[in-house]
Amino acid sequence: MARVRRAFGSGRTKDRAWRETQLRNMIRLLDEQEDQIAAALADDLGRSRAEAWLGDISSTRAEAVFALKHLRRWMRRQRQPLSPVQYPGSAWVQYEPLGVVLVIGPWNYPVYLTLSPLVAALAAGNCAVVKPSELAPATSALLARLVPQYLDFEAVLVVEGGALVTQELLAQGFDHALFTGGAEVGRAIMAAAAPTLTPVTLELGGKSPVIVTADADLDIAARRIAWVKCANSGQTCIAPDYVLADHRIRDRLVDKIVAAIEQFEREGGRDGRRIVNERQFARLATYLAQTRGTIALGGRATKASLSIEPTVIVDPHPDDAVMQEEIFGPILPVLTYETLDDAISFVNSRPKPLAGYYFTKTTAVGERLVDEIPSGGAVINHVAMHCLVPQLPFGGVGASGMGAYHGRWGFEALSHRKSVLRKTFHPDLQLIYPPYSERALQILRKIF
Repeated sequence: MARVRRAFGSGRTKDRAWRETQLRNMIRLLDEQEDQIAAALADDLGRSRAEAWLGDISSTRAEAVFALKHLRRWMRRQRQPLSPVQYPGSAWVQYEPLGVVLVIGPWNYPVYLTLSPLVAALAAGNCAVVKPSELAPATSALLARLVPQYLDFEAVLVVEGGALVTQELLAQGFDHALFTGGAEVGRAIMAAAAPTLTPVTLELGGKSPVIVTADADLDIAARRIAWVKCANSGQTCIAPDYVLADHRIRDRLVDKIVAAIEQFEREGGRDGRRIVNERQFARLATYLAQTRGTIALGGRATKASLSIEPTVIVDPHPDDAVMQEEIFGPILPVLTYETLDDAISFVNSRPKPLAGYYFTKTTAVGERLVDEIPSGGAVINHVAMHCLVPQLPFGGVGASGMGAYHGRWGFEALSHRKSVLRKTFHPDLQLIYPPYSERALQILRKIF
């Protein structure tokens, strides 16, 4: 902390040139080290090269490119109008770096969800300490080696370790901490940040629902749901957690989801999709063993390879564990609803999700679902794509998180918006100074 505080105190990170250099070097890191990044992701998560590029490399690169392109405009003072009583004068908001930011990365997208917040921190002119997830050890070691080679090694430090290291870091007192992960750890992060009054951005998760109406294009809906659900073995915070299908099209939708998964998995692993570790594997295997729903596809768990077959469960009981906790694996429950009111009530009876996905050809229905179901974000007729739009803020609400970043929203989240009012020496209205006569107070009441 002393080292990065000194780097920030030097003032060099405030310059636009420094920020642009760091962003260019981030892009260069991703371009030049793609092979090593893909190998580390394969080692940690069994991720294919294509999924490594789609999920971690290209998405992080796009964030850095977008920030580099728009940084000059983001850094400009924002002029603000004044009321007549404040004339002559001028007012503006200027963005200043917070200082030293702590980025606590997750294991499921250990490059994207670690370096993307770092992009925001650097664009805002901050120094940073990065703590990659110990559950993705190959990627953590790679970031610890590569980041000092490409970025300002005095201003950006990578610290490896587990939960104890995270607690020790938070005890140092940062100007902001950004954590991506589960709600249980999120509560611990928030508690550890409280003694030093460290502001936090928490990107958590939850059970993101999909609602498919009777008029939806079922072929496209099935492909998009199956694609994102299977990506990274379902270990994605914004993956569709369960599907609510209109009773008139439920069976057809299930058949099409099953067909889409079978097509996507033709060249996949023999045992199914690899899960990150034994603890997560055991949790998912328990969901499969205990469900009261009908398994329409998959259902096999292979402990030797820590693999779960992509699984579709039709109409599990709402009290099943698979419907009570965020799944975070390649298991997709599909439930039936009779009316749209029923579907809305079902979702709203549970904690607010990180995202909601709604498939319908009726504009009014899509907008109604967006308006009546609280969620961190929403997508109509697709799944998870809002995460890849830097013009949109990405974040949760309620139990799914607090704060948002990406694009300008990340720049602003990790900047201090300083309000500035500039006045002239003259005129110097004597009425505002004591002692106040009755006439002076009457005039001031009219002015103010």
